Amino acid sequence: QVQLVESGGGLVQAGGSLRLSCVASARTISSKAMGWFRQAPGKEREFVSAISRSGESTYYADSVKGRFTISRDNAKNTMYLQMNSLKPEDTAVYYCAARSLPVATVSGRYDYWGQGTQVTVSS
Repeated sequence: QVQLVESGGGLVQAGGSLRLSCVASARTISSKAMGWFRQAPGKEREFVSAISRSGESTYYADSVKGRFTISRDNAKNTMYLQMNSLKPEDTAVYYCAARSLPVATVSGRYDYWGQGTQVTVSS
């Protein structure tokens, strides 16, 4: 069983930056691909970014490409999402997720989820 805890969300003005963190409870996190998803009010959960087990491969939704950077530190059991040039449309609850199989961009393929952290971007 893997428990994931996100942090780093908050309120920021448009154009600002935030760094999200996701800490995993298990040392085996290095064997799992991980990802970030987000869900805005009244909308379905959507893919944001994903990273392979080693961290060598990364994937981004077109809407965040060039603004967000995903990374991980397996020694610290932690994944990060650096979010720059934030826009009001980035406002959502951000969730981290992990899966034992290769990286995926579909939420239904992830086995473990955090509780989410709120990101609000004001215009």
